[in-house]
Amino acid sequence: MPIPVPDVEGPIPGSPPGDPESDDIAQTYPFFSTDADLGEYGYVEEEFFISGTANQYEGGEVASEHPYKTRVVVRRPAEQADSNGDVLMEWQNVSAGYDIDALWSPSPDHIMRSGYTWVGVSAQNVGVSQLTEWSPTRYGDLDVTDGGTVEDDQLSYDVFSQAAQAVRADENSVMGGIEVDQVLAIGASQSAGRMTVYYDDILPHIEPVFDGYGYMVGNAPQDIDRSEPVFQVLSETDAARTADPREDTDKFRLWEVAGTAHSGWAGYSARESIENRDFGEREEYNCAKPPFSRVPLQDPLNASYDHLSAWASEGTPPPSAERITRNDQGEIARDEGGHAKGGIQLSQVEVPTALNTGSNTPAEADSFFCALFGSHEPYDEDELAELYPTRGSYVWQVIRAERQNVRDGYVVKADSKQNRREAVKSGIGG
Repeated sequence: MPIPVPDVEGPIPGSPPGDPESDDIAQTYPFFSTDADLGEYGYVEEEFFISGTANQYEGGEVASEHPYKTRVVVRRPAEQADSNGDVLMEWQNVSAGYDIDALWSPSPDHIMRSGYTWVGVSAQNVGVSQLTEWSPTRYGDLDVTDGGTVEDDQLSYDVFSQAAQAVRADENSVMGGIEVDQVLAIGASQSAGRMTVYYDDILPHIEPVFDGYGYMVGNAPQDIDRSEPVFQVLSETDAARTADPREDTDKFRLWEVAGTAHSGWAGYSARESIENRDFGEREEYNCAKPPFSRVPLQDPLNASYDHLSAWASEGTPPPSAERITRNDQGEIARDEGGHAKGGIQLSQVEVPTALNTGSNTPAEADSFFCALFGSHEPYDEDELAELYPTRGSYVWQVIRAERQNVRDGYVVKADSKQNRREAVKSGIGG
């Protein structure tokens, strides 16, 4: 079944985010407009409304057709020369009750320095409904339920497909003249689950519009029977839920990253100023252990985008990675210090200055998201001095771990350089 090109409206006008005390601030700019320095990389952010007719499916067959209207946010190079030709199209995660740019938030520098265009698609009713409440003036006529007659986000699959067609279409302004070579579908957590349904139940019956699929910290299809490659990256939090991880194939890769959290520090800290701006405050959590693993899951995520791009365009498969070790009970095996064994071992786990894990629990009932944050328990000065008696001993071990991860293809050089710089600046061993 062919996928139509939707109608496109935009870029939607507005002024940059301004004084958060202004009464009409929510009317002037895209919700969750990034505060990353787009100008440093020659990027622009634009918002568009797309609309059309989306199908509701039953058993793979079209059951009914319905009108929809939603938004896409585009962050792209302003000039063709700065583009690598690839679009990372993210199915916006709405687990928090709104679009959170889950995969953009920790990775804007890599996305921009590499020349990707990032497109966030508001495909689900939770996110769209929140937008209409946040700014009725800007978003009041958005709807992906046909006036409430379609439940369970049944239109989301065609909405996502049509968003891909919008960025591919020469006659539309979504890409501002930037040429598109590939569109890679990515989604995190709950969005990965929706994309799994898309792959398993919808894709066999429609025209393929994506060149590859990235399922991050969430489910991935079990039966990979298409030509487009599938990449799954799981944090330690996610790996703990699976006693018997899957094997790689010629079209599937799985990476499990020790010490990382489903929702770690990088994304949480990156969204702080935006949440304060757009909500006036941010939610606080009371967890049993200090929350938010500091092990940078975004480093292997960044590497996975580059590998997925090459895999889709050139047929070059990504490197495989050892799975996180499980014990006989299927639980994650740990060393004497409490660190997970096996998996991708980033320098922050290989050369630790804290115990970072993917596990945590709520200390209060309303802090249930704590289970996703992992934990971070810094070593005290005596422990650090015993492990790293000199600054050189610490920095050299970090450099050695970083070099190995770059050679293995799990970390890109720019991220590794930043990790080394932070190790030098830390003063540990001094």
